[in-house]
Amino acid sequence: MPAPLLLALESSCDETAAAVIDADLNVLSSVVASQDDLHQQFGGVVPEIASRAHVRNLLPVLDAALERANVSLLDLSAIAVMTQPGLVGSLLVGLTAAKTLAMVLDVPLIAVNHIEAHLYACRMAAGREVFPAIGLVVSGGHTNLYDCQSAIEFELIGSTIDDAAGEAFDKVATLLGLEYPGGPAIQRIAATGNPRAFDFPRSFLKDDRLDFSFSGIKTAVRYTALGQPGSKQPPPQLDARRVADIAASFQEAVADILVAKCRQALQRYDRRSLCLGGGVAANGRFRERLDDLRREGIDVHIAPVNLCTDNAAMGAIAWELYRAGRFADLDVDVVPGLVRMQR
Repeated sequence: MPAPLLLALESSCDETAAAVIDADLNVLSSVVASQDDLHQQFGGVVPEIASRAHVRNLLPVLDAALERANVSLLDLSAIAVMTQPGLVGSLLVGLTAAKTLAMVLDVPLIAVNHIEAHLYACRMAAGREVFPAIGLVVSGGHTNLYDCQSAIEFELIGSTIDDAAGEAFDKVATLLGLEYPGGPAIQRIAATGNPRAFDFPRSFLKDDRLDFSFSGIKTAVRYTALGQPGSKQPPPQLDARRVADIAASFQEAVADILVAKCRQALQRYDRRSLCLGGGVAANGRFRERLDDLRREGIDVHIAPVNLCTDNAAMGAIAWELYRAGRFADLDVDVVPGLVRMQR
């Protein structure tokens, strides 16, 4: 008898996604409609544009996911949807569709935390248990550390006090005249640069707090690229070599910070497993630097590149919630915004 199926929907930011996943965590289909072209001219995501695009994209994406999995709506045993965190308008598009499907099909509705799903992608890729672990989700909207006691028990232990790492990548890319999204653009140009050319600040590197800050490094890049305000000396010409060196030095500083804070959390919580997810986890230099932790005996799990950026396949975490009986009522609401520590 075939394993039960669930449909997962994702619309927390600027990707509209749907996936069909069976109870054995096999992803039968995963469809993602990106909005990069819509937001490129603004250098970042415009919430109103994003939510309107979700309205246009959701049904075609849902239909494509069902067709690729060769199933119908009547074959589904549950509907999962990302309800937090994210942009309120974007989240509501997915939740409205999920509620409608769950009610019409008379199947359970499962509310999924988008951040926790990013970390569960490591469990999917490993094909085995990876928890308990320290988890780091690093993306355009989030740079958060978690103590993951199990696949569905996550405690937030650190976060950024200002910009997220991915947001800093986007803003630095704009400063350097690179295209959006900034992460892939900086990685490409940094490959030809010198990561030691500029000594950018590494905030909280030696601080006991498991917190992050990327506003300082962003400001340092601005001054390096465009010059100090009020200075009578114009900055050196921002030619291709200088852009590459700035990009490489910035990328190296961010990698230093992320690896150091992961090491600090692993030691404090006495964990030997590390799970990483989110768009910045796709950065090649950051992945290379994680070898430092592997050499220290840490079991490092990184979500595959296709599961680092927003997608619905990581909604497979809903099967863990399903087995735990954690279903959502039809009056469940979205929880928009960022995830940060309460201070």
